[in-house]
Amino acid sequence: MKIPVMFWVAITTLLLVTITIMVALDMPFNWVFYLTVLGQVLVGVMVYKVLKDHYETDKTFDNFYEDRPINYRK
Repeated sequence: MKIPVMFWVAITTLLLVTITIMVALDMPFNWVFYLTVLGQVLVGVMVYKVLKDHYETDKTFDNFYEDRPINYRK
């Protein structure tokens, strides 16, 4: 079973937000430290998974941004 790439992004983001909340609540240092180390490992895994993902698109630089085409005028 292949785990989707966005799962790794979500788990890493959730862990790092949790660490931020724990620091704000003045949790014990050892919990924050170990979770920070785990977060750094998850960031590395996430970057590896995102870069190795077989994602294909038909968009090119000619498409520019989809939400604001090049010929957009206000």
